[in-house]
Amino acid sequence: MSRISARLASTGAAVVLAVTAAGGAAVADAPAATPAAGQAVITTDVNFLTNAALNGIVIIPLQPASPAYDQATGLTLNLPVSGGAANIPAFYGDVQFGGGLLFLNLTTGKSVTFKQFDFSVTNGYFTAVPNGSTTPVPLLDPAGDNVISRSGLTQNLTSSSFQVDAAGAQYLDTKLGTGYFTAGQQIGKLALSYTPAH
Repeated sequence: MSRISARLASTGAAVVLAVTAAGGAAVADAPAATPAAGQAVITTDVNFLTNAALNGIVIIPLQPASPAYDQATGLTLNLPVSGGAANIPAFYGDVQFGGGLLFLNLTTGKSVTFKQFDFSVTNGYFTAVPNGSTTPVPLLDPAGDNVISRSGLTQNLTSSSFQVDAAGAQYLDTKLGTGYFTAGQQIGKLALSYTPAH
């Protein structure tokens, strides 16, 4: 299944479309006066962070991603939108993000850095490009209860569960020399807001 609607349905997720204002189509050759904007806010689960630390795994956000930490809610990571062309309610396109993540295994001394985060709305997962490679790795999947909405030009996706993709888990375990990461591993939740260039 290649479309996010089918992907989310296969995980038993509830997809709710709430269109509060119709967005008009952009004129094909008109230059965009305002760049794409928004962010993906990832709130990690305290249990995930604790278990990662107990396994020697440290995850460090890289600028311009901005982290914040609260003892009750865990680490919140804000990845700013840097571009893209997507229609989330129609399940197509993709959204790009600035910033990156450094995964470090303190036990083995191995690490991997991911940049060029991209949410493929069509495929329903986040990819990122590891340093030293040009090939994106499917890394994280919106799951659980998913709500898609639109307010004016702004498109939103909230997911009650944000999980490690099977390909991402295999890549991380191999690169870090660990067996910690698993397919479908719950890391927290996602709130994505995207306003296309216009």
